[in-house]
Amino acid sequence: MGLIVHKYGGTSVGTIERIMKVADRIIQYKEAGHDMVVVVSAMGKSTDVLVDMAKQISPYPSEREMDMLLATGEQVSIALLAMALHQKGYDAISLTGWQAGVTTESIHGKARITHIETERIRRELARGRVVIVAGFQGVSEAGEITTLGRGGSDTSAVALAASLNADKCEIFTDVAGVYTADPRVVPTASKLDSISYDEMLELANLGAGVLHPRSVEAAKTHKVRLVVRSSFTTEEGTYVEEGAHMETGRVVSGVAHDEDVAKVTVVGMPARVGTLSRLFNTLADHQVNVDIIIQSSYDAAVTNISFTVAGSDLKKTLDTLNAHREQLGFEKVECEEGLSKVSIVGAGMVNNPGVAAEMFRVLAEQEITIKMVSTSDIKVSCVIPAEHTERAVRSLHTAYGLDVAETAVVHGV
Repeated sequence: MGLIVHKYGGTSVGTIERIMKVADRIIQYKEAGHDMVVVVSAMGKSTDVLVDMAKQISPYPSEREMDMLLATGEQVSIALLAMALHQKGYDAISLTGWQAGVTTESIHGKARITHIETERIRRELARGRVVIVAGFQGVSEAGEITTLGRGGSDTSAVALAASLNADKCEIFTDVAGVYTADPRVVPTASKLDSISYDEMLELANLGAGVLHPRSVEAAKTHKVRLVVRSSFTTEEGTYVEEGAHMETGRVVSGVAHDEDVAKVTVVGMPARVGTLSRLFNTLADHQVNVDIIIQSSYDAAVTNISFTVAGSDLKKTLDTLNAHREQLGFEKVECEEGLSKVSIVGAGMVNNPGVAAEMFRVLAEQEITIKMVSTSDIKVSCVIPAEHTERAVRSLHTAYGLDVAETAVVHGV
């Protein structure tokens, strides 16, 4: 017996029937004597529907009003899940992020949690209730509703588990755990029994959608025992924990991809001390996250700087650069859309030379152009044209011996 935090994604609560099944699963844990805190995402694709409605009114809606709008999605699902538990004879209460004490930065759309006041949740648990919390949202110190960005419900769940000192945090999704690649792209991907925080963080940052990167960061920092499993089966999931190894003996343990990539090149920057600092501090001040960076000089006086951003951030990036052109002193900005990033990850890469060379060979054999490269101790990433993404992922998965005979099952799609 103990305190367990569950998180159910949009596909897990996409219909009334699925919500009732989620209630049944929660009841099983409750009957086993556990205190239960449940974090829920918006139903199915309802967040996409809300975004589309907003874009029909304005192509660039107010970030504050978008948070007001999008926060309603989770309120629907938490209320319905509470009703389902009531109907089955169990006491439950639904709480919005702010009712649950989740306080965030004063940033709309991508706020970070600063702290959680757990008194209300603990009081409800003491009454024997299942506490159902809206993921993805909180409130700033100024009293403004904020959201954590897409996938932020994972972060909500881990942050609550850390604040409550929960025994375990289980993330329920439409796949049975963490796989060597996205099973929607590679049907022969295999499920991993365990994975280290560091490897999971790399995979999450590189596009593996099974966990939000910030949730993995929080789990590592606070040593939250994290499990990824399917809400559609009783199969054991993947444990994310300190010191775990994805697969003993494998040099490369997983292949990830991100199809939302754009390349930006700032041409003719002054080649002097402080140039990079001024450029990237300007972007950071406008909440633009930069990934791969390459600097190239063809003239002693000037330099060209290329970097990647999320495709969804391209307009904001270009607007920010053009607004500060005189201050930064560059000649022009060029951009390229329609790109993706394909990456290999594995702790075994540290002591095995030639891993990157093999990746380049495989992509060359597939006649796929590599536009940018980034490496670390446990990953190699290549930026390529997006139309070749699936072929690249499958070829790399096969080349590094990750294929299995069975076909992975994806539920809820």
